[in-house]
Amino acid sequence: MVGPKKSSKKSQKPQKRGVDFKKYKHKIGRKLPPAKNATNTEIKSKAIILPEQSVASERTGLAVSDRGMTLKELLQQTSHRNARVRRDALNAIMDLASKHPLELKLHKLAIIEKLRERISDEDKSVRETLYQLLKTVIFPGCKEDIPGPIISLIMAYIFNAMTHLMFDIRLMAFNFFELVVQHYPSSFLLYADKVLQNYVDILRKKHSYIQDKGKLRSALSGLVRCLSLFPSVERKASPSYEENTDKRGTLHAFETEVPREHTDENIVNKLEDLMPVLVNCFEEFTQSPSVLAKPQIRGQRPSVSAKSQDGSHSFRCMLYVLQSIDLAIKYFIYWSNKCQGESEDMVSCMNEASDMTVWGETKLLSLLTKLLEVFPLSSDRSRTEKNDEECYELNVAIAKIFLNFNEWIDTTISMEKVLEFLNDALHGKICCNTESGKAFREKHLVSLLPFIPKLVFREKSSPNCDILQAFTEAFNACKPESSLKLACVSAIEEMLLPSNRYDTHILDTNEKIRHFQIEWMHKLPPLLVQLGDRHPSSSKIVMHLLLRVGQHVPMGSPIALEFDSLQDSFIEFYCTLQDECNDQGGICYGPFIMLPRDCQELAICSLYYFSRWNSLLLSSLTYCCFYHSLDPYLIFRIIEVLQSSYKAGHIKIGDQISFLITLLARFGAYPEKNGYVTENNEMTSKHRTLQDITRAICSCLCEMGDIALILQIVQKIILSEMSLNPPLDNMCAMLRALASLDSRPTLLSEESIIKLGNSVLGYMVDSAYYIPENMHESTACDQMRLCKYYLVPCFILFDNSDQLLILVLNLMGSLIAENRRTFLSCHGDTYSFNLSKRVNAIASILLFMHKDEKMQRSLSCCKAEIRHVLQDIVKASENSDLNLEEKHRIRIRFVELTTIMGRMHGWNADELKIT
Repeated sequence: MVGPKKSSKKSQKPQKRGVDFKKYKHKIGRKLPPAKNATNTEIKSKAIILPEQSVASERTGLAVSDRGMTLKELLQQTSHRNARVRRDALNAIMDLASKHPLELKLHKLAIIEKLRERISDEDKSVRETLYQLLKTVIFPGCKEDIPGPIISLIMAYIFNAMTHLMFDIRLMAFNFFELVVQHYPSSFLLYADKVLQNYVDILRKKHSYIQDKGKLRSALSGLVRCLSLFPSVERKASPSYEENTDKRGTLHAFETEVPREHTDENIVNKLEDLMPVLVNCFEEFTQSPSVLAKPQIRGQRPSVSAKSQDGSHSFRCMLYVLQSIDLAIKYFIYWSNKCQGESEDMVSCMNEASDMTVWGETKLLSLLTKLLEVFPLSSDRSRTEKNDEECYELNVAIAKIFLNFNEWIDTTISMEKVLEFLNDALHGKICCNTESGKAFREKHLVSLLPFIPKLVFREKSSPNCDILQAFTEAFNACKPESSLKLACVSAIEEMLLPSNRYDTHILDTNEKIRHFQIEWMHKLPPLLVQLGDRHPSSSKIVMHLLLRVGQHVPMGSPIALEFDSLQDSFIEFYCTLQDECNDQGGICYGPFIMLPRDCQELAICSLYYFSRWNSLLLSSLTYCCFYHSLDPYLIFRIIEVLQSSYKAGHIKIGDQISFLITLLARFGAYPEKNGYVTENNEMTSKHRTLQDITRAICSCLCEMGDIALILQIVQKIILSEMSLNPPLDNMCAMLRALASLDSRPTLLSEESIIKLGNSVLGYMVDSAYYIPENMHESTACDQMRLCKYYLVPCFILFDNSDQLLILVLNLMGSLIAENRRTFLSCHGDTYSFNLSKRVNAIASILLFMHKDEKMQRSLSCCKAEIRHVLQDIVKASENSDLNLEEKHRIRIRFVELTTIMGRMHGWNADELKIT
């Protein structure tokens, strides 16, 4: 069948017709253009600015954060529903308060009132940020202000968080409370009942804290801090709440919101509830599979490791539990002693103390037995050194509990384990033998040493000598600067000088204890030498012990006799004399010289209690006074203490006088050669110090007894020292000592006067070196004062003895007439061979003598001697060895002398017979 035939016609174009609308093809999403007939509805207007209504104006003068928010806005954001916003707001407040502390000071109550709402925040990061904000900014910034309102605002929310359903919030609440107690310790005594009850509740949640030991560790550390605020026997001076709040000034508005006072009875009741929980908590840790280190063997207690699988959290928790038990027992002891010692309401107190003792003997005894069953804890040998140290620390904590408990109540608990552990610890048999292990062992052994005196006086019949021997070995073995050495010194002090709460009869009857006491005491002076001047705080403790021993040990007792025998050991501490020193011709000064002044003061004061002084120690102390940089105050303290010892009969009169005169003769001080010294010169200080020493020694000599007897002893020693040609100042000091003891008529012997003549002449000629040429000018007043200080002692001796004056005047003439010097001079060749200077010096002395009224009367009786001196001056002016200038100067001095003497005494040339 054939298909249809195609049309052969060509396609034709469509015819044009009229179009009403034009169709456009648009792309999807493109905005249509407005219609041509669309109406423009745009409105244009100018902005109206109202400055008084601007938001920016409200922030003028306000502190803002980095994001431009004020404190008020940030506090509002802390209540935002988003946890991230709340946390960022707390961080912004931390920055704002750090940069603008005035904002915190002005709005502290409003800030705390708002921030306290976040203590129970469900978000952990928000709570931790709040904790850091309070710890670093809020509490330190408000610590100086009155704490009452701050505590009242925050404590209610902390207690609310302690009872929260979420376990994390409850644990975190204890951290907040610990923070409050850290900055305001009085707050714990205000809320002790509630806090202890909450601790009891949280520790009873065994399954919760076993799973999260890290959070429990923080809570237990807070418990330890809180319990440490309770008063105890060791810290009797702890202020009560009333005393503390009175000093800090609690507001009266705060009184209605908190308890007015805490009662010890309530605290005791809460601690009775807490103790079983703590013991059970510790038992829970020891029975945990992660804690056991070894399989249990028949007949043997399970060995407990100090470190669990989850790190150190278990160890810290166990340690805090033991420390809490120990602090609670200390408070029980304090409460029991307080009830027995109070005078008011004695009947009720005694009943309470009796109930407390019954509770301690029954419930507490049964609780502590559980600890004794696992004591001592031992770590697996396959474990590290860290495990041994942690286990040792736990054992020390348990031992402290039993030692405290044993002191409180004489129980039937066997202390053999504890004493054995203490003995091994003192011998160093516990813990590692490495250097770090030894340091760790000594660090924690310090806390056990205070119990040794208690053990000694506890066992009155037969004290444990093994413990005392171990203690002595530990004391000898540890380093001098270690904390263990100082702890041993404190324990020794308690055993040498026991307090009133101990029966000291045991010290008088037990020879074994006395043997240890003597051995300990003889180790103290060498310990001072070993400590040197590098550890002044340790040296101060040792010297304080020696001072107390000297003060409180009865005279004539065996300990007092041994105390006297310590003098030989003290010599090295002060100064080793020349013949015992290894240095060539030097003196070996001990640590005493370089110690601080308070330590030196203690060392000097302890010397008073030696009942019989050793001459070697006295010489050693004398050489210490000569040390160039020793504080002058200490020299006067030495003089004072030795003088007091002499008055008490501890020093012989000869030794005391020898010390005083040696100090005058050897103490170094030299004036400047220009006649006087400047104010800042070191020698000026030495010169003035010697003057003060001279006055003090003269006063001591006059107080020592009969003046004639003292002078008889002193003159021999002084003349012997003068023969050694000492410096001018020392000569002056010794002459002043003689002048203070002598009287008119003189008490000096004729032999002493003859020996004194030559020394006095040489001393006066040396002193003339400082006499100004024109002594009438006011510019020479300092030199005149110095010359007067030097020459007045001679004038006093001349006034007392005419024989001495005549002898010196005759020696003056001989000195001018002879070509060689007949005396020793401090200035060497100055007056040795220069005749002109010798004549000028003698003339100056005679002129200076005529300025003194007493010497004018004395010289009026010595016309013949003065005439011979003037004749010798005239002859000297004719000496051929002198040049014209020197002869002229001598003639001028002669004319000046004759003029003054003639005017003062009415002498004429015929009387003097001088041509």
